[in-house]
Amino acid sequence: MATVRISLKYNILSNYTAQIYVMAIGIVMAPVYLHYMGTEAYGLIGFFTMMTAWFQLLDLGLTPTLVRETARYRGGAIGVDTLRVFLRTLEVIFGVVSITGAAAMILFAGRIATHWLQVKELPIQQVAQAVMLMGLAVPMRWISGLYRGVVNGFERQVWLGGYNIFIATARFVGVLAVFGTLGASPVHFFAYQLVVALIELAGLAAMTYSLVRRGSGPRQKFSFKPLMGNLTFSLIIAFTATVWVVATQTDKLILSKFLPLAEYGMFSIAVVAASAINAAGGPFGQAILPRLTKLAAEKNEAGVAKLYGEATQAVCVLVAPAVAILCFFASPILLAWTGRPDIAHHAAPILSLYAIGNGWVALGALPYYLQYAKGDLRLHFIGNVLVVALLLPLVFWGATHYGGVGTGAVWALVNGLYVLCWIPVVHARVFKGQHWKWMIRNILPIAVPTVLAGWALAALIAWPAGRWATLAVAAAAGVVLLAVAGCGSSIVRHRVMMLLAPLIARIAKERA
Repeated sequence: MATVRISLKYNILSNYTAQIYVMAIGIVMAPVYLHYMGTEAYGLIGFFTMMTAWFQLLDLGLTPTLVRETARYRGGAIGVDTLRVFLRTLEVIFGVVSITGAAAMILFAGRIATHWLQVKELPIQQVAQAVMLMGLAVPMRWISGLYRGVVNGFERQVWLGGYNIFIATARFVGVLAVFGTLGASPVHFFAYQLVVALIELAGLAAMTYSLVRRGSGPRQKFSFKPLMGNLTFSLIIAFTATVWVVATQTDKLILSKFLPLAEYGMFSIAVVAASAINAAGGPFGQAILPRLTKLAAEKNEAGVAKLYGEATQAVCVLVAPAVAILCFFASPILLAWTGRPDIAHHAAPILSLYAIGNGWVALGALPYYLQYAKGDLRLHFIGNVLVVALLLPLVFWGATHYGGVGTGAVWALVNGLYVLCWIPVVHARVFKGQHWKWMIRNILPIAVPTVLAGWALAALIAWPAGRWATLAVAAAAGVVLLAVAGCGSSIVRHRVMMLLAPLIARIAKERA
């Protein structure tokens, strides 16, 4: 195997850039799709996104297992032919599942259009055709994840980040050419998504097989043996992934049944806007996890506590202003973003509640990093079971009685209870005697002033009439809230003083 120099720094930067770009372009393009396609058709895009997430359950932890086996190959634990056999085995499994899933979606497309989705204006035949195209595109995107896992395992994340940006641009922006030439019907939109999914799959497969070249030894036969040897590891990951998909997608699934498609489109817009919270906190957490794990392995408890506190403050500084903006300024932001007063009126309370819930999720992820680093996920497992057991019946009740506002309130409530009630239990085991110090030092001085400042600004600001002027005022308010959050962070204050110290010393010297 040829040695390729891998830069961890560039890999992390690439991951940040690609993830933020993909998230941002999805948010930016949402009102453009609304303009071209209408609210009902945008509801179909929300349904497509939800189906893509649910399809991930069929992975059963196999893709992360393939990433691990690829890394083991790079470390010399297994040979390239063993890796190729494992890859071919998973290709067969993924192929069978994809064909079955696509056939089911195509077979039941008519019933989904007439009996599940609450269509009011779009032609039913057109909706059924769109669902058929989804049934082909979703499995294609799912199989792409298999090859993406191999590329990740080889740590070619700079290439992968660039490729993800290329595909995201083609998927979100390239479709405008279709709108301009063929029309903006759901059939045209999803036919184009199918083409992009095929291109994505072909590019990732080509890169995978350029990395996993056949060795010089005799060709190994197809076998399930490598898969069986990793079955336990796969099933543990599968359970965690299943819990996360069920927790985050059940509300979307239930609402797709009970809401009229146009209302579901408005709900989807609110969820897309609230996902900005994930972009604020998610990438940072991924970056600190390896370092936290290293410190825990070295038994450096002081280093673990220090990094954990710094990570908590950093996430709060990023997330608290984003939550405050989307919660207190939901209506003007939606109006400026979409240009649709009806959407702003309907979706603003949903956006506020999902923003609060996503903020709790960002905080709730931090103890998971600590548990992962220390190799003790038992309480994480129990906590996830409790969340799902509480969330599912409440989401069903909220969806059937209050629609998107009901599911948003449940999302905020359950995740808030997890942070306030379950994190102390986790800390009692893996961060003993530190919970209230952690809260008082790293969360409350940042979150409380930021929320109060957001509430005060919402009461004081007179919003202008123009869309761009409104966005400018919201951006200025965001800068103010970010400054308030930064002032509440002891780490940010210290670093600012370190940067200003030479300037202050020079001014003092000149005056002397």
